[in-house]
Amino acid sequence: MFKFQFIKKLFFGKKALDGALLEEIETMLLTADVGVSATQQLIATLTQKLVRKELNDADAAFKSLQDEMKSILQANDTPLVLPPTVKPFVILVIGVNGAGKTTTIGKLAYYYQKLGKRVLLAAGDTFRAAAIEQLKVWGEKLNMPVIAQAQGSDSASVVFDALSAAKARDLDLMIADTAGRLHTQSPLLVELQKIRRVLAKIDPTAPHEVLLVLDAVFGQNALVQVKQFQEAIGVTGIVMTKLDGTAKGGSLFAIAKQTGLPIRFIGFGEKIEDLEPFNADQFVQRLFEG
Repeated sequence: MFKFQFIKKLFFGKKALDGALLEEIETMLLTADVGVSATQQLIATLTQKLVRKELNDADAAFKSLQDEMKSILQANDTPLVLPPTVKPFVILVIGVNGAGKTTTIGKLAYYYQKLGKRVLLAAGDTFRAAAIEQLKVWGEKLNMPVIAQAQGSDSASVVFDALSAAKARDLDLMIADTAGRLHTQSPLLVELQKIRRVLAKIDPTAPHEVLLVLDAVFGQNALVQVKQFQEAIGVTGIVMTKLDGTAKGGSLFAIAKQTGLPIRFIGFGEKIEDLEPFNADQFVQRLFEG
């Protein structure tokens, strides 16, 4: 059973709504990676309402917790809308190895293709031959162009060529993959900065979006990654993947509370359509589902 379901059971067990129950809920929230700051806000709100006798029963208390959780995330509930005046719109996708970047790119491409956008993919993860091939497969599957070079090529060169091609073809969107930059390896982060500079030679406003892909199982380490990528290159949006597993993405509360970054998308399955714009209310509802 997921930790958030345990929290739900605490409310609807035989326990009284008192300080002891709040302590159990606080512990459970912390172990679910919600983070200290967000947990303190949630417990403080429940405590105040309990003191004011606003919580008559378990239903009211549980709804109060959900409402407060939604309020933490709602400020970060900002969908990524491509302005019609920016062509091509450039999305640079970053993140550590294993987070699901390349798969997320395929799903993103499909999502915007369904909205009528003409998309080009850039195989900027030149470190892994498998990543290049995987992006080519996505391109074939979706019938969209992929700009790629051989393994070991300069990633910035690939992305530069891709933007040049997208501009020449008057396409709507370019999505660029990057190598799995470990957030602790500064030389690799320097390469990301190089990609940004190279893109700016063609379009001074590019990239228009820097999406950081996070694996839900990262837990509190996800917040560390956000802060270090943000410092190195500037993150403009978050994608949380693999929410179909035992991890429920509790770290999104800590990220929302401490960074204020928009949460753009969540991935919750293996199918191509298993990526959707983030919705705070729906996300909180799903946390407590069986």
